[in-house]
Amino acid sequence: MAKPKKEVFSATKAVKANARERVGMPPPSQTLPDTKAKAESRKAKHKETLADLLSEKEA
Repeated sequence: MAKPKKEVFSATKAVKANARERVGMPPPSQTLPDTKAKAESRKAKHKETLADLLSEKEA
């Protein structure tokens, strides 16, 4: 049977664990919607042709 690997001390992990004990867990973060992606998805994929524009005005 193989020996379990030793844990290497990490100061960052120790500081974070200490802060969690004293203050508590931080609230879960929520990602903000990307405004550029929303604006691009709303745009038409193709420009309207002259025939389409004329048929809309007639109707």
